[in-house]
Amino acid sequence: MKRHLFHAAVVLSLMSASACTLAADASLGPTLQKIKDGKLIAIGHRTGSIPFSFYDENQKVIGYSQDLCQKIIDNVKLKLAQPNLEVRMIPVTSQNRTPLLQNGTIDLECGVTSNLKNRWSQVSFATNFFVASSRILTRKDSGIKDFADLAGKSVVTNAGTTSEQLLRNLNEHRKMNMQIQSAKDYGEAFLILQSGRVAAYVMDDVLLAGARTTAQKPADWILVGTPFGAEPYGFMVRKDDPQFKQLVDATLSDLMKSGEIKKMYAKWFTSPIPPKNVSFNFPMSETVAKLYATPSDKPMD
Repeated sequence: MKRHLFHAAVVLSLMSASACTLAADASLGPTLQKIKDGKLIAIGHRTGSIPFSFYDENQKVIGYSQDLCQKIIDNVKLKLAQPNLEVRMIPVTSQNRTPLLQNGTIDLECGVTSNLKNRWSQVSFATNFFVASSRILTRKDSGIKDFADLAGKSVVTNAGTTSEQLLRNLNEHRKMNMQIQSAKDYGEAFLILQSGRVAAYVMDDVLLAGARTTAQKPADWILVGTPFGAEPYGFMVRKDDPQFKQLVDATLSDLMKSGEIKKMYAKWFTSPIPPKNVSFNFPMSETVAKLYATPSDKPMD
């Protein structure tokens, strides 16, 4: 009888321990559980989005987004007590980043993705880490100081972007008679500007700053104009996984509230960076400073 009671107690003890383990694992949520079981976290990154996520001369992923992402990876390792967790870097594009996140190929997308309200039906966004506004890149002797000065002039922008929509709305509502050209990307658009075919290039301010660094003489080009619109950038995570989103949000919010993120920002936006060792010369805007003071994952409508 005593033997049966002993065995029953052992079984109950094992069942209790198993239940506790299951409960603990359940508290991780699907993404952290997947990472724990596979001993691997897969990070989606961009290959040429300077200074956010791009390759250096050794094909290593570097950039502002990657530095922030590394802080998240470090906290995942602490959370799971897996200091040797494997990190797999997977290049993504604007076309495949969402499906690769949804199907589990990547666990976190650390690139340059606009946090738009209509995207929340497919994914969730962590705390916004940057806010871009539409501004103007022009030759420093062009005489253009703000958007009103574009009236009657030829202007280039990137096709299918928020900046293109804003520019066309501005043209229509204010009857500015601009001749608007749409380029496939910022490289093509900047070439059109440098050729003299247009007087100005309107796009996300940070992308204009990046385009300027590719010029033979960056100092010949200036960013002007009152910031127009506000487009937040955020890291994408899978929907319906509050545990993982909470970890990512907390990591980014802590960096912002502690002020550490200001040093990280200065490293990539106001100091010389690869590949040309040229500075973006892009001081932190008032909008970004306000975001870091009061972190939010609010999308743009």
